[in-house]
Amino acid sequence: MAKVVTYLEMNDAKDLRPGKVVPELLLRRVDGGLPLVRATNAEVGSPYGWRSANRTNDEWQELVRCRPLRQYWFITLRDETVGIANVEPQPGGDVEITAFGLLPEHVGRGLGGHALTLTIRQAWDSAAVEAPAVRRVWLHTCSFDHPNALRNYQRRGFNVYRTEVEAE
Repeated sequence: MAKVVTYLEMNDAKDLRPGKVVPELLLRRVDGGLPLVRATNAEVGSPYGWRSANRTNDEWQELVRCRPLRQYWFITLRDETVGIANVEPQPGGDVEITAFGLLPEHVGRGLGGHALTLTIRQAWDSAAVEAPAVRRVWLHTCSFDHPNALRNYQRRGFNVYRTEVEAE
């Protein structure tokens, strides 16, 4: 089956349309090199075939070393980790949301809209690289991700700018 990859962007922080607030849902920054960060990324991504789900510890450590600007965040609800959000500032004022998702047992509980809102705000608040300010937040999703992923991104204000079909 072919995989459809959809690239989305937001070019102004004012375009953010917040999801329904979940008062005790927060982002907590964590050290990307911690084994729990790799394990949590793997658990979130495994149902969707994310590469991070299959990385060995050595491969994960190499990724963390090669991507020093990437920020790793746990999405927490009342101090319990319910998901992950990885944000990476890039040259020219772009910030990529490189991973976003909830742990399987927390999917479908109404957390995704607010979790994404918090992640987008964090991306806009990131320090710009080789630019006076963040000018764009972007991400990609694919047809193997959760069926509501693309809709959540668009509801928060992201616009599609490219779609690719990859043969399996």
